[in-house]
Amino acid sequence: MSRPRRVCCIGDVHGYISKLQNLWKNLETHIGPSAFNSAIIIFLGDYCDRGPNTREVIDFLISLPTKYPNQKHVFLSGNHDLGFAAFVGVLPEPGGGLGFKEGWKQYEQNEEREGWFKGDGYEKMHLQGRRWGGKITVKFNAAKGTEYKGSIYDAAPTFESYGVAHGSADLVKAVPDHHKKFLADLLWVHEEDEVCVETNDGIKHCKLIAVHAGLERGKKVGEQLELLKAKDTRVPKVEALSGRKNVWDIPEELTEKLTIVVSGHHGKLHIDGLRLIIDENGGLESNPVAAIVLPSMKIVRDIDNLVK
Repeated sequence: MSRPRRVCCIGDVHGYISKLQNLWKNLETHIGPSAFNSAIIIFLGDYCDRGPNTREVIDFLISLPTKYPNQKHVFLSGNHDLGFAAFVGVLPEPGGGLGFKEGWKQYEQNEEREGWFKGDGYEKMHLQGRRWGGKITVKFNAAKGTEYKGSIYDAAPTFESYGVAHGSADLVKAVPDHHKKFLADLLWVHEEDEVCVETNDGIKHCKLIAVHAGLERGKKVGEQLELLKAKDTRVPKVEALSGRKNVWDIPEELTEKLTIVVSGHHGKLHIDGLRLIIDENGGLESNPVAAIVLPSMKIVRDIDNLVK
């Protein structure tokens, strides 16, 4: 019997190229070259911000389909990548003839504290682009115990990786077209119909849904997936990419259907049945970047000493 195709779900990278390179080597060593070269690789989003090497990380990701043509590569958008894409103007226009301005109103009470971007092009920018490229007025992020890096998204290192100062509209010109295309093409959700998982009761054949933060509780899953596949930019804050407690669990309607829901985003490693949250890094230099390999459910990290 042939072994099931491996699936590797890689957590948030946040601009740490050496962590990503080490993790990639460790995955290849752990899985073995043959199975690795035909694996499905799902990146769970948040490639930019916090760490110093966003530009190099995106170059690395863009190079993979050429270097590993028999792998399947899936690049999800994280909330940070959405902000980056919004700032450089590559998000799809909102439907219905509405501009992005409509989405500002709901959150305008935060504009002063978060220091939303007001430079060239801001009038036509999605809310998250203005927040991403803004200059936050408070210096300390009490929730994380760290100082902000430029904006509420910690985007300054991303600007600097492209050679421009934080909050400068010059970033739009500095980001090369192939990077803009990468950001524009990021998926908000991805589904796989046949993924195997090892359990105490043997191998289970599951559906897999990959989404950066998770699916909202109390909302129909089908409707959520439809809006995420359409990349509905009328929504100023996409909960499936940026929510917390409201997207932590598998929605109830999926619990009977053998569905894996895999995410990053939360700054934690959390395995609860088929709910997989793979984000040990959280954008902190001291933390590892992790991945989960299916069907074995093995966690592989950049710091593992696997390469011989």
